[in-house]
Amino acid sequence: MKNIAKRVFDIEIESLQKVAASLDETFTKVVQAILACNGKVIVAGVGKSGIIGKKISATLASTGTPGFFLHPGDAFHGDLGILSPNDAVLLISYSGETDELLRIIPFLKWNKNLIISITGNATSTIAKNSNYHLNATISREACPLALAPTSSTTAALVMGDALAVALMEERGFKEEDFARFHPGGSLGRKLLTRVSDLMRTDDLPFIKTDASFTDVLMHMSTGRLGLVIVGSADAVEGVITDGDLRRALLKNPDTSKLSVTDMMTANPVIVNDNEFISAAEQVMMEMKITTLLVGSATQRTINGVYQIYNTAQ
Repeated sequence: MKNIAKRVFDIEIESLQKVAASLDETFTKVVQAILACNGKVIVAGVGKSGIIGKKISATLASTGTPGFFLHPGDAFHGDLGILSPNDAVLLISYSGETDELLRIIPFLKWNKNLIISITGNATSTIAKNSNYHLNATISREACPLALAPTSSTTAALVMGDALAVALMEERGFKEEDFARFHPGGSLGRKLLTRVSDLMRTDDLPFIKTDASFTDVLMHMSTGRLGLVIVGSADAVEGVITDGDLRRALLKNPDTSKLSVTDMMTANPVIVNDNEFISAAEQVMMEMKITTLLVGSATQRTINGVYQIYNTAQ
C-alpha cells in the first residue's frame, strides 16, 4: 500500500513539474487581465473539475479577488444573470470539450466577458474560444486505468492556486487583509480583536497590602484568575500569582510571617484596552506569562484582566 501511495505521489509530482515547465507569458497576461477587471472572477467546471473550481473560487475570494463558483448546468438555466460584463470567467475542463461549458460560451462572448480557460488541450474548442488559455497538460493520470481524474485535477488546482497567489501579491494583500475575511479563524481573532473585546472586568480580585495570607488565598480562589491584584482599580501596586504563593511558601512555610509586599510582583505589566490581541499575546510570550492587566500603565489604573487561557470561562 505504501508503494502504491508513493507511485501516486511520484506521478502527480511529475505532472506538476511538466505543467510548471510549460508556463509562459500567458500566465502573466492572465494575472494582468484579471487585475484590470472591475468585476468578479466566476469559476465554472463540471464533475471533478467543478469541485476544483469551487476550491479555486474560495481561495480567490479569501485572498483579495472576489470569486464565485457557477455550475454550468445552473448557468444554462437562468444563473447566467450573476454575470456582469466586467466579470472574468475561468473555465476548467481537462479535455476542453465539456458540453455544459461549451453551451455557455456564446453568452459569455455576447456579454463581452473576459474568458480564461485551464485545459489539457491547447487546440480544444474551449481553449480556442478563450481570450487566454492556461495549459495544464499532464504526463499521465495517477489512476492505473487512466480514467479517474487525479493528476489532471491536481494540476488544475495548483494552477488556480498560482493565480490566487500571484494576484494577492500584486494587490499587496497582507495578513491583516486575510484576517478581515476570516474573522472566525485564529488569525482573524489575533489581528482584528482588541484586548477590550475579551478581557474580564467583573469581580476582579483586589486585596490591600495589609491582607493576611488567608485573605490572599481566598481572593485568589474566588477570583478564578490564578492571581490577586494588590491595591485598587485606581492605584495598582502589584500582583500575586499562584506561582508567587508557592515560591513564598518554599522560602518560608510560616504563613503568619508572609506579607503581601513580600509575595507580590511590584509594577506589573499593564496594556491598553485598545491593544490588539496579537500585540498583547506577543508581550505575554516574551515575558512567559499568561495574564495581563488592562488599563493605563502610566497612571497605574486598570479596568480589566486578559488571559490567554481564561479559567473564568
